[in-house]
Amino acid sequence: MLHIVATPIGNLADLSPRALDALKTADLIACEDTRRTWGLLSAFNIPRPEMISYRQGNEDRVGEILIQAVRAGRSVALCSDGGYPGISDPGYRLIRRAALENVPFDVLPGASAVDLALLTSGLSTSSYTFKGFPPRKPGALRRFFAEEKEQPHTLIWFESPFRVAASLKAAFDALGDREAAVCIELTKAHERVHRGFLSDLIPLFDGKPVKGEVALAVAGANPKFAREAEADQESAD
Repeated sequence: MLHIVATPIGNLADLSPRALDALKTADLIACEDTRRTWGLLSAFNIPRPEMISYRQGNEDRVGEILIQAVRAGRSVALCSDGGYPGISDPGYRLIRRAALENVPFDVLPGASAVDLALLTSGLSTSSYTFKGFPPRKPGALRRFFAEEKEQPHTLIWFESPFRVAASLKAAFDALGDREAAVCIELTKAHERVHRGFLSDLIPLFDGKPVKGEVALAVAGANPKFAREAEADQESAD
Protein backbone atom coordinates (compact mmCIF):
# COMPACT_ATOMS: atom_id res chain seq x y z
CA MET A 1 0.00 0.00 0.00
CA LEU A 2 1.08 3.56 -0.74
CA HIS A 3 0.09 5.92 2.08
CA ILE A 4 -0.20 9.63 1.28
CA VAL A 5 0.54 11.14 4.68
CA ALA A 6 -0.33 14.69 5.73
CA THR A 7 2.24 15.90 8.26
CA PRO A 8 2.06 18.88 10.65
CA ILE A 9 2.62 22.33 9.18
CA GLY A 10 3.88 23.52 12.55
CA ASN A 11 2.39 22.04 15.70
CA LEU A 12 3.50 18.41 16.04
CA ALA A 13 0.33 17.59 17.98
CA ASP A 14 -1.54 17.83 14.67
CA LEU A 15 -0.08 14.53 13.43
CA SER A 16 -3.07 12.18 13.32
CA PRO A 17 -2.99 8.69 14.89
CA ARG A 18 -3.47 7.13 11.44
CA ALA A 19 -0.56 9.11 10.02
CA LEU A 20 1.60 8.18 12.99
CA ASP A 21 0.78 4.52 12.51
CA ALA A 22 1.61 4.71 8.79
CA LEU A 23 5.00 6.24 9.53
CA LYS A 24 5.73 3.68 12.25
CA THR A 25 4.92 0.70 10.04
CA ALA A 26 6.32 1.93 6.72
CA ASP A 27 9.02 -0.14 5.08
CA LEU A 28 10.04 2.90 3.06
CA ILE A 29 9.36 6.61 3.59
CA ALA A 30 9.61 9.01 0.67
CA CYS A 31 9.87 12.68 1.61
CA GLU A 32 11.16 16.03 0.41
CA ASP A 33 13.93 16.47 2.97
CA THR A 34 15.04 13.31 4.77
CA ARG A 35 16.63 15.36 7.57
CA ARG A 36 13.40 17.19 8.30
CA THR A 37 11.31 14.04 8.21
CA TRP A 38 13.83 12.26 10.40
CA GLY A 39 13.33 15.08 12.92
CA LEU A 40 9.59 14.38 12.86
CA LEU A 41 10.14 10.66 13.35
CA SER A 42 12.57 11.31 16.21
CA ALA A 43 9.99 13.50 17.97
CA PHE A 44 7.68 10.46 18.09
CA ASN A 45 10.46 7.95 18.91
CA ILE A 46 10.06 6.14 15.60
CA PRO A 47 13.13 4.11 14.62
CA ARG A 48 14.65 5.29 11.37
CA PRO A 49 13.33 3.21 8.45
CA GLU A 50 14.64 3.20 4.90
CA MET A 51 14.16 6.71 3.53
CA ILE A 52 14.41 8.26 0.08
CA SER A 53 14.19 11.86 -1.08
CA TYR A 54 11.20 12.54 -3.35
CA ARG A 55 11.35 16.12 -4.56
CA GLN A 56 10.86 18.33 -7.56
CA GLY A 57 13.35 17.20 -10.19
CA ASN A 58 13.44 13.49 -9.35
CA GLU A 59 9.72 12.67 -9.19
CA ASP A 60 9.68 10.37 -12.21
CA ARG A 61 12.81 8.43 -11.28
CA VAL A 62 11.97 7.99 -7.61
CA GLY A 63 8.30 7.50 -8.40
CA GLU A 64 9.21 4.37 -10.35
CA ILE A 65 11.10 3.05 -7.32
CA LEU A 66 8.10 3.68 -5.08
CA ILE A 67 5.61 2.07 -7.45
CA GLN A 68 7.76 -1.03 -7.73
CA ALA A 69 8.13 -1.16 -3.94
CA VAL A 70 4.34 -1.18 -3.49
CA ARG A 71 3.96 -3.84 -6.18
CA ALA A 72 6.53 -5.94 -4.31
CA GLY A 73 4.31 -5.86 -1.22
CA ARG A 74 6.10 -3.14 0.73
CA SER A 75 4.39 -0.41 2.75
CA VAL A 76 5.41 3.00 1.39
CA ALA A 77 4.63 6.33 3.06
CA LEU A 78 4.86 9.55 1.05
CA CYS A 79 5.05 12.83 2.97
CA SER A 80 6.18 16.40 2.38
CA ASP A 81 7.89 18.80 4.75
CA GLY A 82 4.44 19.86 5.98
CA GLY A 83 0.82 19.48 4.95
CA TYR A 84 -0.37 17.23 2.12
CA PRO A 85 1.96 15.82 -0.54
CA GLY A 86 0.76 17.04 -3.92
CA ILE A 87 -0.66 20.36 -2.63
CA SER A 88 2.00 22.86 -3.75
CA ASP A 89 4.50 20.10 -2.95
CA PRO A 90 5.73 17.06 -4.89
CA GLY A 91 3.28 14.17 -4.95
CA TYR A 92 0.76 14.71 -7.74
CA ARG A 93 2.68 12.72 -10.34
CA LEU A 94 3.00 9.68 -8.09
CA ILE A 95 -0.65 9.83 -7.00
CA ARG A 96 -1.79 10.22 -10.61
CA ARG A 97 0.26 7.24 -11.72
CA ALA A 98 -1.01 5.09 -8.84
CA ALA A 99 -4.59 5.97 -9.75
CA LEU A 100 -4.11 5.19 -13.45
CA GLU A 101 -2.26 1.93 -12.86
CA ASN A 102 -4.48 0.65 -10.04
CA VAL A 103 -1.67 0.73 -7.52
CA PRO A 104 -3.36 0.69 -4.08
CA PHE A 105 -3.06 3.92 -2.14
CA ASP A 106 -4.89 5.86 0.54
CA VAL A 107 -4.78 9.44 1.78
CA LEU A 108 -4.40 10.05 5.51
CA PRO A 109 -5.93 13.41 6.51
CA GLY A 110 -4.14 16.02 8.54
CA ALA A 111 -3.23 19.69 8.76
CA SER A 112 -3.49 21.85 5.64
CA ALA A 113 -2.53 25.51 5.38
CA VAL A 114 -5.20 25.93 2.69
CA ASP A 115 -8.16 25.07 4.91
CA LEU A 116 -6.65 26.81 7.92
CA ALA A 117 -6.12 30.03 5.96
CA LEU A 118 -9.69 29.91 4.63
CA LEU A 119 -11.25 29.49 8.06
CA THR A 120 -8.86 31.86 9.84
CA SER A 121 -9.47 34.61 7.28
CA GLY A 122 -13.07 35.08 8.39
CA LEU A 123 -14.15 35.22 4.74
CA SER A 124 -16.86 33.20 3.05
CA THR A 125 -16.36 29.44 3.19
CA SER A 126 -19.25 28.46 0.90
CA SER A 127 -16.81 28.03 -2.00
CA TYR A 128 -13.15 28.78 -2.55
CA THR A 129 -10.33 28.50 -5.06
CA PHE A 130 -6.76 27.56 -4.16
CA LYS A 131 -4.11 28.60 -6.68
CA GLY A 132 -0.81 27.59 -5.09
CA PHE A 133 2.10 30.00 -5.54
CA PRO A 134 1.60 32.92 -7.97
CA PRO A 135 4.10 33.75 -10.73
CA ARG A 136 6.77 36.34 -10.04
CA LYS A 137 6.80 38.32 -13.30
CA PRO A 138 4.56 41.41 -13.02
CA GLY A 139 2.47 40.67 -16.12
CA ALA A 140 1.84 37.07 -15.19
CA LEU A 141 1.11 38.09 -11.61
CA ARG A 142 -1.56 40.57 -12.79
CA ARG A 143 -3.18 37.89 -14.95
CA PHE A 144 -3.08 35.46 -12.03
CA PHE A 145 -5.54 37.69 -10.16
CA ALA A 146 -7.35 39.27 -13.10
CA GLU A 147 -8.78 35.94 -14.21
CA GLU A 148 -10.49 35.66 -10.81
CA LYS A 149 -12.06 39.14 -10.90
CA GLU A 150 -15.64 38.02 -11.57
CA GLN A 151 -15.49 34.80 -9.57
CA PRO A 152 -17.53 34.63 -6.34
CA HIS A 153 -15.14 32.26 -4.57
CA THR A 154 -12.76 33.18 -1.78
CA LEU A 155 -9.26 32.99 -3.24
CA ILE A 156 -6.44 31.27 -1.31
CA TRP A 157 -2.79 31.28 -2.31
CA PHE A 158 0.68 30.81 -0.86
CA GLU A 159 3.45 33.38 -1.13
CA SER A 160 7.12 33.88 -0.39
CA PRO A 161 7.67 35.95 2.77
CA PHE A 162 9.60 38.41 0.58
CA ARG A 163 6.72 38.99 -1.86
CA VAL A 164 3.70 39.55 0.35
CA ALA A 165 3.36 43.24 -0.51
CA ALA A 166 3.75 42.57 -4.25
CA SER A 167 0.99 39.97 -4.10
CA LEU A 168 -1.34 42.25 -2.18
CA LYS A 169 -0.72 45.12 -4.60
CA ALA A 170 -1.38 42.91 -7.62
CA ALA A 171 -4.59 41.63 -6.01
CA PHE A 172 -5.70 45.21 -5.29
CA ASP A 173 -5.00 46.35 -8.87
CA ALA A 174 -6.89 43.42 -10.39
CA LEU A 175 -9.74 42.92 -7.93
CA GLY A 176 -10.31 46.26 -6.25
CA ASP A 177 -10.34 46.95 -2.53
CA ARG A 178 -11.71 43.75 -1.02
CA GLU A 179 -11.44 42.15 2.40
CA ALA A 180 -8.40 39.93 2.75
CA ALA A 181 -6.20 38.18 5.29
CA VAL A 182 -2.49 37.46 5.59
CA CYS A 183 -1.85 34.33 7.65
CA ILE A 184 1.71 33.83 8.90
CA GLU A 185 3.19 30.72 10.55
CA LEU A 186 -0.16 28.96 10.97
CA THR A 187 -0.24 26.52 13.95
CA LYS A 188 3.26 27.59 15.03
CA ALA A 189 4.20 29.38 18.23
CA HIS A 190 4.39 32.77 16.48
CA GLU A 191 1.21 32.44 14.44
CA ARG A 192 -0.31 35.78 13.50
CA VAL A 193 -3.11 36.86 11.19
CA HIS A 194 -3.71 40.31 9.72
CA ARG A 195 -7.24 40.97 8.44
CA GLY A 196 -8.59 44.03 6.66
CA PHE A 197 -9.11 45.52 3.23
CA LEU A 198 -6.30 45.14 0.72
CA SER A 199 -5.54 48.87 0.89
CA ASP A 200 -5.07 48.56 4.65
CA LEU A 201 -2.86 45.51 4.47
CA ILE A 202 -0.46 46.70 1.76
CA PRO A 203 1.27 49.35 3.96
CA LEU A 204 1.80 46.76 6.71
CA PHE A 205 4.02 44.68 4.43
CA ASP A 206 5.41 47.16 1.90
CA GLY A 207 9.19 46.92 2.21
CA LYS A 208 8.83 44.65 5.23
CA PRO A 209 9.47 40.98 4.47
CA VAL A 210 7.99 38.67 7.07
CA LYS A 211 9.53 35.71 8.82
CA GLY A 212 7.86 32.38 8.23
CA GLU A 213 5.46 30.72 5.84
CA VAL A 214 2.60 32.77 4.44
CA ALA A 215 -0.90 31.94 3.18
CA LEU A 216 -3.19 34.67 1.89
CA ALA A 217 -6.92 34.94 1.29
CA VAL A 218 -9.03 37.52 -0.50
CA ALA A 219 -12.80 37.71 -0.81
CA GLY A 220 -14.60 36.79 -4.00
CA ALA A 221 -16.67 39.11 -6.18
CA ASN A 222 -19.37 39.86 -3.64
CA PRO A 223 -20.27 43.52 -2.91
CA LYS A 224 -20.53 42.93 0.82
CA PHE A 225 -16.77 42.24 1.01
CA ALA A 226 -15.76 45.36 -0.96
CA ARG A 227 -14.68 48.71 0.46
CA GLU A 228 -17.54 50.36 -1.46
CA ALA A 229 -20.03 48.28 0.53
CA GLU A 230 -18.56 49.50 3.80
CA ALA A 231 -18.74 53.11 2.63
CA ASP A 232 -22.36 52.69 1.54
CA GLN A 233 -23.27 51.25 4.96
CA GLU A 234 -21.62 54.17 6.76
CA SER A 235 -23.55 56.63 4.58
CA ALA A 236 -26.82 54.87 5.38
CA ASP A 237 -26.07 55.07 9.10
